[in-house]
Amino acid sequence: MSLIIPANTLSSGGYAVDNSCRFNSGSSDTLNRNPSGASNRKTYTISFWVKRAKIGSRQSIFNNTDGGGQDGVYFDFQADDTFLFNDYGTGAYLTPRFETTQVFRDTSAWYHIVYAVDTTQGTESNRVKIYVNGNQVTNFDVANYPSLNQDTLWNRTDMIYIGTYTAGGNYLGAYLSEVINIDGLQLDPTSFGEFDDSGIWKPIDVSGLTFGTNGFYLDFEDSAALGDDVSGNGNDFTV
Repeated sequence: MSLIIPANTLSSGGYAVDNSCRFNSGSSDTLNRNPSGASNRKTYTISFWVKRAKIGSRQSIFNNTDGGGQDGVYFDFQADDTFLFNDYGTGAYLTPRFETTQVFRDTSAWYHIVYAVDTTQGTESNRVKIYVNGNQVTNFDVANYPSLNQDTLWNRTDMIYIGTYTAGGNYLGAYLSEVINIDGLQLDPTSFGEFDDSGIWKPIDVSGLTFGTNGFYLDFEDSAALGDDVSGNGNDFTV
């Protein structure tokens, strides 16, 4: 695992993100954190930038499951390079569950992905919103929305893994940057990025956001502490 400066810089006018963290699937690189307590399981937003280095195999970005890996959250690139967002129970798929029609195969490009949840919304389609590079995704191979006021499996006390499946395997081959969990708010992508004059989606300064109890912000600026949470919460990850 390494800090990459500045070959994978994300920039937007006067604001630049100079750092990313490289996950080498062959080296089994991961970050993990064990939350001390549960928080808002109904409303949250996850945002990250990813630049793929390996395609054609299942790879986990986020995984948050119990010790046996039997129930939890999966954010995975699948073997066909589509993206899976899923709550999974013992031997069964739960809601929410989304599989994109879009494939993510461009290893030269940064993708900004936002997963925004609020199960208190009365309209089913508003309970989960997924965005790629500032645009809401509306085409899915699978789109199963959570029920009203459902407690999802995110923001529990179970270990959070970045870059692998809980039990090991499905290691990520990619660069990650600006990895954020917003605990308690469903935000749209304009909280994290903007279109420039050429119509290109670029990052903005997110330091002023409200991150919430289990919220975190990994900016990967400190090569000696890649899991350092700079949200002010101290929700650091272990390399």
